[in-house]
Order: sequence, then structure tokens, then C-alpha cells
Amino acid sequence: MHKTTAWPLALIYAALIVFASLFPFEGWREQGISPWLFLSARIPPPYWTWFDVNINIAGYAPLGFLLALALQRTGWVRAAVPLAVLAGALLSLGMEFLQIYLPQRVSSNMDLALNTFGTLVGAVAAALLERWGAMARWSRFRERWFVPDAQGALVLLALWPPALLFPAAVPFGLGQMLERLEAAALDVFDGTPFLEWLPVREEALEPLSPSAEVLCVALGLLIPCLLGYCVMRHLGGRALLAVLALGGGLAVTGLSSALTWGPGHAWEWAAGLPVRVGMVMALVGAVLLLPLPRRACAAVLLLALMLHQSVLNQAPTSAYFAQTLQLWEQGRFLRFYGLAQWLGWLWPYAALIYVLIRVSRRERNS
Repeated sequence: MHKTTAWPLALIYAALIVFASLFPFEGWREQGISPWLFLSARIPPPYWTWFDVNINIAGYAPLGFLLALALQRTGWVRAAVPLAVLAGALLSLGMEFLQIYLPQRVSSNMDLALNTFGTLVGAVAAALLERWGAMARWSRFRERWFVPDAQGALVLLALWPPALLFPAAVPFGLGQMLERLEAAALDVFDGTPFLEWLPVREEALEPLSPSAEVLCVALGLLIPCLLGYCVMRHLGGRALLAVLALGGGLAVTGLSSALTWGPGHAWEWAAGLPVRVGMVMALVGAVLLLPLPRRACAAVLLLALMLHQSVLNQAPTSAYFAQTLQLWEQGRFLRFYGLAQWLGWLWPYAALIYVLIRVSRRERNS
């Protein structure tokens, strides 16, 4: 990772932690107790589970990794680990302090300890990988396999699996937010003259037809493949990326279903014929588009993103999907509900902006 990208990634990840820690950002209130009371609470608290332990460590480990790497790349080699751990501990302390004012969150000294430990794990991993030369090898690998300006695509590809963790009404259907945006706008402008100006759809939305569902599933899986094709130098690298993207998409979607409904229901989402046909079409499309030039891949990706969002947002969410969201909102997933939700909503639009910028730059430089 180049020193020019390490710091922005660390800051972006810190912002994501703030978002996940303080979501849903409403109901702030004063409890009449010291906000530092959580520091003297019993350890461990009675409501803790191993899921909480693992998620708190895993949530801060990437922050420690990115901070330590950024510090090492800017000359703070010896102080990288302690400074990264200190920054992670201070961030966690601030989040726990603020959570005491949120009705849906619980401040905990155990959270603080595990978050700090997670930061330490990530920082030590970065220091060891740097010492063993792994990061230098990654830099050489990236130069061989990717074009020089591949940072944006690599970040989007890394965020695609976490975005899939948020339950989707259609498998791989990221970005289906128009219906909820319309409902939110109606609530905000209800009783005002602006309500008549809103371009909301008055007729009831019809469920997706089987052919439209096939198209959404196929495009949802094909889009990350095309995004990788835009920045990869070699045909072999594209083929490997397609395998990883398709396999990773299936695995993460199965994991999301298992976390929500239990391991016995992990693959029920793939039982329908349209979903299976869509996955096969995505595989065939990924193979056929392997030799396409990078510029042409960007053009096809742009069309795929617009078509996917156009078809996907013409359909309503189902009652089954609403029940799934209720489990996330009220269960143990509240900690990362907002973060996963916004990743799932915004990922295709971020990819669309990235491709538009990339195409415009290519046109100017050509």
C-alpha cells in the first residue's frame, strides 16, 4: 500500500467506526449519571456473548493495521504500533463516552478493552508484515497485476463483500433504496405544500418478474467482475478475480442468511430457479468478457450499473424482507446495522461515480 493511500484509508475506516458506534444518531438524552461510570462497571458484564467479544476485536483490528502501516510509511517506524494503539484506544473511549447518551447503545469498559486489544492485534500484524517484507511483495504484486491508478477500484472491491452482509430483497441486489427514500420523503413533507411537488410514484409497485430477477442477480454478480477487469493488466488475473468475486459473493450472501436465520437456512435464498439462472448467466458473462479491453470494460460496467439500478428500484421490498430487517434492527446486529445498511445502499452509486470519473479521465488523456 502506497503511503499516499494508507492515511486516507485509515481515516475512512475511523469514520466508519464512528458511524457504526453511534448509529442511529437519534434519541440523545441525559441520564443524570456520570458519562464515565462505565469505566468502573463489572468485567465482564452479564449480557456479553462470544459474538460481542469477536466483533469488538475484529472491528478495530483493521484500524490498527491501517494506522500502523500509515505511520511506518511516513517514517514513524518504531512508534507506529504504540501510536496506533493509543489512537484506537482514544477513539474507542470517545465512542463509549458518547454511547451513554444514546438509548439504543450501552457503554462498556469491556468494549473499550477489546477494541484496544483489536487495535493492538492489527498494528502488530502490520509491523510484522512490514518487517517480513510482505507489504513490499504486495506492492510488487500490485504493480504487475494492476494499473497504477487502481486504488479506487481496489477499495470498492474490498467493500463489496461487507456490503453484501446487509440483507437484500434480491440476492446481490445492492442499492435498492428508492422505495424507502420515497417513504422517508413523504414522512418529512407530510402536511406541507412541498408534498405535491415530490416526484413519488402513486401506483403500487409490482414484484419483479422472473426474467427481471434473473437479470438483477446476473448483473449484481457481474458488476464487481467488470470493476476488477477495468484495472487488471492480464487475462489470467481477470480470470482469478472473477472466480474470487463469484465465490466470495456466494459465500458472503450465505453467511448473511446464516447470521439472520441460522446455519440451517444459509442457502435458502439460492433455492429459486431465477437466482440459479442468474448466477449461471453471471459466470458465462464473466468468461465471455475476459478479453475485453479495459476501456470497453468500463463502458459495459457503466451500462450494467445503470440497468441494474433501474430494474432493481422498480420493485418493492417484500414482507419477508421487512421481517429480515427487523431481526437486524432489534437483534445483536444493531452494532453494525447502520454501517452495513449504508454500504449496501451506496456501494453501486459509489462505483458509478468512480467509473464515470475513470472514463472521463481516460478520454482526456487519450
